[in-house]
Amino acid sequence: MVAVLGAAAGPAFGAAPEIVVDEMRTQYQKIRVVKLAGGLERPWAVAFLPDGGYLVTERPGRLQLVRDGARTEIGGLPEITAIRQGGLLDVSLHPEFERSPWVYLSYAKGGEGGTALALGRGRLEGDRLAGFEEIFVQDRFSVPGRHYGSRIAWLPDGTLLLSIGDRGAEPARAQDLGDHAGKLLRLNADGSVPADNPFVGREGAQPEIWSLGHRNIQGLVVGPGADVIWATEHGPRGGDELNRIEPALNYGWPIVSRARQYGDESPYGEARRREGFEDPVYEFLPTLAPSGLALVTTDRFPAWRGNLLAGGLVAERIRRVVLEDGEVVHEEELLLGVVGRIRDVREGPEGLIYVLSDTADGGLYRIEPVD
Repeated sequence: MVAVLGAAAGPAFGAAPEIVVDEMRTQYQKIRVVKLAGGLERPWAVAFLPDGGYLVTERPGRLQLVRDGARTEIGGLPEITAIRQGGLLDVSLHPEFERSPWVYLSYAKGGEGGTALALGRGRLEGDRLAGFEEIFVQDRFSVPGRHYGSRIAWLPDGTLLLSIGDRGAEPARAQDLGDHAGKLLRLNADGSVPADNPFVGREGAQPEIWSLGHRNIQGLVVGPGADVIWATEHGPRGGDELNRIEPALNYGWPIVSRARQYGDESPYGEARRREGFEDPVYEFLPTLAPSGLALVTTDRFPAWRGNLLAGGLVAERIRRVVLEDGEVVHEEELLLGVVGRIRDVREGPEGLIYVLSDTADGGLYRIEPVD
């Protein structure tokens, strides 16, 4: 069952793949851009099935299975409240999906006082999620319907990370250990709390918290072997950050930030970090409005191996970020204006790069190398 506020009916779907750009020269790699699917309404995230199919969430509350140019709507979803930035958001497969075919969804859940971020899972059986169960709900329902965060990433030990934004009205919630808002959480696969989380046993602290002081993480990726966790998050006007995440650390929002107020461009908090707060690895300038984040791990794009690919909504581009010893040493803009607002960026299992465009008639695209 889906509760949708102000959403249109499901759009038409274009089945035939289409070459958008046959050859595009970048600084070190020629690429091709192929459109695999269109007619997706505000697509938010994509996950890759072992048989080559794609699961794509649509924010108004639908989960689509895209395979061989055709789509099938998946049933068995929970009740979802689609309002403003909320709705059906991230999708992720259990790391051992072929043995445990769980599909995890993050979504806005309505309740007394507004909405909260929820996480649930169901077993993919044909065209439905069987036995769907809600395994986590944010501790407080609130308004307005924005800054949900919602990215899911898995750690090698089988636990998962889930981001929750500050929810948009009370930024100070991000500093309150008794509140899930403005945090990165760590959960077991069934939604329970890992015993070694950093704030387990601390009086007044939510035990799911992994790190705090986040405005709105919408890009999240774990490096091979979990040697590093990278996150991109939204500032207000400026202040879009790339952060290296470590447990128990405080990333500053809203006490310290290089961002500016929307109304008068006055500083939002302290521009310089001080003891007890972590500096961002990098601030994106001009504004990126970060979305999906991928780490290039294969040799399909040899010149990009080890680089981060950070999607941008307002910027309508991908920023290729080159890192050396944990510091940003170079950047390149990719796909500027080619697909519009970019909502998700993922490295597929075969090493190609996948992109979702955030429009009412959005698409799933693939970036391929050109020899």
